Amino acid sequence: MNEDSTVTPAEMLLQELGVTDPGEIDLEAIAHYVGARVRYRALCGCEAHILGCNGAAVITVKNDSSPRRKRFSIAHELGHWRFHRGKTLVCRVDDYKPRDALSPEKVADSYAADLLMPRYLFQPRARGLGKLTFDMVDKLGGTFKTSLTATSIRLIDLDYVPAFVICHGPRGRKWFARAPCVPRHWFPREDLDPDSFAFGVQFGRRPDDPAPRKIDADAWFDRSDASRFVVREQTVRTGEDETLTLVLVDDERMLAD
Repeated sequence: MNEDSTVTPAEMLLQELGVTDPGEIDLEAIAHYVGARVRYRALCGCEAHILGCNGAAVITVKNDSSPRRKRFSIAHELGHWRFHRGKTLVCRVDDYKPRDALSPEKVADSYAADLLMPRYLFQPRARGLGKLTFDMVDKLGGTFKTSLTATSIRLIDLDYVPAFVICHGPRGRKWFARAPCVPRHWFPREDLDPDSFAFGVQFGRRPDDPAPRKIDADAWFDRSDASRFVVREQTVRTGEDETLTLVLVDDERMLAD
């Protein structure tokens, strides 16, 4: 996993507050510290929103969301409070997932990831759990109280190992994240290959994969030379019609530019 000495605004805030353990990331207390109050209400059409004036704000969170979703919603709105005060935004909090790098929602998502999974706490604990599998991701998510999706993307974004995390629905690929060390010419196929293990989980109601398994890379990448390589994949169901797949790139030849 790459070590980056740059401390982000969210991480600076946590260090200013003396946070030295994931269990100390109390989002309501953090919100109070920066002038925001959190309340829980019935909301329709969104998970959360923020209203602010001068140095004070109210963050309203959907009261029947899951605890981890509520945490992400608060952290996301705190990102808007940090970076977008005084601006009019149509904010639709969604699961943490790749977005346009320049969008305000991406900025808020990145702030939320740094606040919920700060690198100075996240990276040492990730290293202590060993190889990247969904079981490892689930354990790490339990420590930081973050979803499987958010934790997976965080590991990929921080270059834990050469890998992808890819989300599919019935109509094909919904989004993906690629580790920075993997060359950009490796681009996942939009549709699931019937030969992939993921196809059986997505469409055949096959049980979740218990561990990554080897498969020819051309099941995942539409390149003329993909058949020369082997990757490992593990797929789990994350919703009624949605799956999440880890594609692990073990062959160093695939990492050559």
